[in-house]
Amino acid sequence: MSPASRYTFLGPEGTFTEAALRTLPEAATRELTPMVSVPAALDAVRSGEAAAALVPIENSVEGGVTATLDELASGTPLMIYREVLLPIAFALLVRPGTTLESVKTVTGHPVAQPQVRRWMAARMPEALWESAASNADGARLVQEGRYDAAFAGEFAAATYGLQPLVTGIHDAENAATRFVLVGRPARPAAPTGGDKTSAVFWLREDHPGALLEVLQEFASRGVNMMRIESRPTGEGIGRYCFSVDCEGHVQDRRVGDVLMGLKRACQQVRFLGSYPRADEGRPAQRPGTTDAEFAEAADWLTRCLDGRG
Repeated sequence: MSPASRYTFLGPEGTFTEAALRTLPEAATRELTPMVSVPAALDAVRSGEAAAALVPIENSVEGGVTATLDELASGTPLMIYREVLLPIAFALLVRPGTTLESVKTVTGHPVAQPQVRRWMAARMPEALWESAASNADGARLVQEGRYDAAFAGEFAAATYGLQPLVTGIHDAENAATRFVLVGRPARPAAPTGGDKTSAVFWLREDHPGALLEVLQEFASRGVNMMRIESRPTGEGIGRYCFSVDCEGHVQDRRVGDVLMGLKRACQQVRFLGSYPRADEGRPAQRPGTTDAEFAEAADWLTRCLDGRG
């Protein structure tokens, strides 16, 4: 297939990322290519070797996936077009014949560890954890005999010739991971009424209330911020950029106004896209924040300037 028909994802085969990607209808007609890391998956999109990449961005237990946040904030700009929410429960995968009592070493992705820590402490407190590049890569390492067991999706067992010794493992009920489908920048899809907008911004200068001033750009327009995370810029201690998600679409007057406010107030702003919310939630708009009310206010100002106010 051509690069236009190729989607990359955080591999190898058998990751939760692959499972999330296969929930998208278009995945059935694409060549799905596993990559060794989030940067590798996104670089394939930047270079034109793939049309899009699905990567994890946020976990309900561990928080933001820093590799994805940092990649989206740096390098050639990319844009988010879709998001997927996948419920997460782990299986303890082992080679045939392994018992729980014989498991002395266990592996999995670093994000998986906080989601199974209490289970491990209760069921196998002496087991030594070592991180792997992904949960599926941990399964591969168990297959090769490097570790006794791996925390991964139950669906990965067949791929690596392993058996699920225990299934349905999680410390937190309703744990989920959010994934985003990322491509090269283009015009966002039309608003659906249940959308999310993502961006990264850098403060112009560090002074008391600097972040509050930026947050007021959202509050004064009635735009609900769904997530905000700081990430170091690499320019020194105390130098951060901020990754945000908010309700609404860039074509909504209130959201577009927020982005223009950020552009005026910040050193740099990177628009990461407007796309449908996976939970299909719709924001409750406060009085004075609808597109019609923004248009009415603009019309009123025009009349004032014309002496008709």
